[in-house]
Amino acid sequence: MTSPATTDRIAALLAAHPVLDGHNDVAWALRRQVGYDLDQRDLATSQPLLHTDIPRLRKGGVGAQFFSVYVPGTLPPGQSIVAVLEQIDCVAAIVARYPETFGAAVTAADVREVMASGRIAALMGAEGGHSIEGSLALLRTLRRLGVGYMTLTHNQNPLKDGGAWADAATDVPSAGGLTDFGRDVVREMNRIGMLVDLSHVAPSTMRDALDTSTAPVIFSHSSCRAVTDHVRDAPDDVLTRLAANGGVLMVTFVPGFVSQECADHFAAHDRRRAELGLPENSVYAQDAPEVPDPAAAAELEKWEDEHPAPTATLAQVADHVDHAREVAGADHVGLGGDYDGVESLPAGLEDVSTYPALLAELADRGWNDRELGGLTSGNILRVMLAAEEVANG
Repeated sequence: MTSPATTDRIAALLAAHPVLDGHNDVAWALRRQVGYDLDQRDLATSQPLLHTDIPRLRKGGVGAQFFSVYVPGTLPPGQSIVAVLEQIDCVAAIVARYPETFGAAVTAADVREVMASGRIAALMGAEGGHSIEGSLALLRTLRRLGVGYMTLTHNQNPLKDGGAWADAATDVPSAGGLTDFGRDVVREMNRIGMLVDLSHVAPSTMRDALDTSTAPVIFSHSSCRAVTDHVRDAPDDVLTRLAANGGVLMVTFVPGFVSQECADHFAAHDRRRAELGLPENSVYAQDAPEVPDPAAAAELEKWEDEHPAPTATLAQVADHVDHAREVAGADHVGLGGDYDGVESLPAGLEDVSTYPALLAELADRGWNDRELGGLTSGNILRVMLAAEEVANG
């Protein structure tokens, strides 16, 4: 139970240093659920089928949000950029529909100005290098449209001329980290002031990007490999280098990335699904796949009944935040919840209203107000400003 004194302390902290979250997939959830129809999902009112709505953003102390303009890496060639533009249009529609709540932001100064007005700064991040279809011109175009970061990969290796230019954490390695073109992508992102995001990439890609980037890099939604052994998390040697680079690990709340029990369960589930020959289905897919074998689907359902998923906890997320502080330092940690991009969340972190609970847990563990203010938004704002300075020479 959080004490009244801690509750008051966190409220005051958030008033001065609102949360700038690194990754929220509500635009994709709106696409999947209602084809972007905000009349059906009016964010000004409670939306129980989403993790995100305006009342809960306000309750959570959110002052800025990187909205992911995600598209699947499995789309056929030529379709990725169309889908990305539709996602950008969705974020623009949210800002236009709720001007009293949101203000578009690209730079650190924009964020501070919007937050000072009492609104929520709406930023964008492209999730996956496949979004640019192997074209630096498309990368520059996304930046001109206001996209603030690009994750170098999503779950699949991005391609150029039929070959991978970066290795994803969840695909078969084929690029050896970053190819020459992959390094060109990083250098171009530095030049145009676009943050290099290393969530989803293989450790070899992380290290190559750190070798190449002259600006601080980010992990928009990842946690710590030493705490939970999952390929989506950052190893300690990378966290150490991240501190030297000046970057930020924005700790995510995804159960499989923060709880070893959940990671093991989901890995077993994937093995059983593969044994049964069933296609993968997740919130990240373009459409729910057809079930080719109802009997196999019934077998998987039986396995799920016999092996209920464990529940991750807020305390486990706090363990990752603590570990990142221990290895990289308090100045190199942020928050990237991945709300509306996951099917389940840790107990105590069920939606965007719950950031104060995590901050209270960290306060009780000894985090001071300077560290907490950096965690909520100060650290990522510093990284944004540093990347802008590199771009401006």
